[in-house]
Amino acid sequence: MLRSMGQRRVADSGEDPRVTELSAAVARLRRELACYPADFADRGIAEDELAALAAMVLTGVPEVRRLRRSLLLVAGATGSVSALRAALADVRAAVELFGEQPR
Repeated sequence: MLRSMGQRRVADSGEDPRVTELSAAVARLRRELACYPADFADRGIAEDELAALAAMVLTGVPEVRRLRRSLLLVAGATGSVSALRAALADVRAAVELFGEQPR
């Protein structure tokens, strides 16, 4: 069975649920950022990193180190925008599903 997840379709049993969750969270934050009417200094950085995150999830299970770096950049770029706080928290929670980076 297929279901819509963001702008793409995923099979219920064929994809890592962490990837599905991250994809949905990134798509939500991208939509909310696109609809946010005010411009802010680091908006371009946030948009670029969210695009990078979206591309990473298309390739399967992304590298944890890269996920965390992108999350830091997005959080730094959008952290002062309270309207995006909930969607950013969802992205953070989805990144945390991948666990800690091996030492």
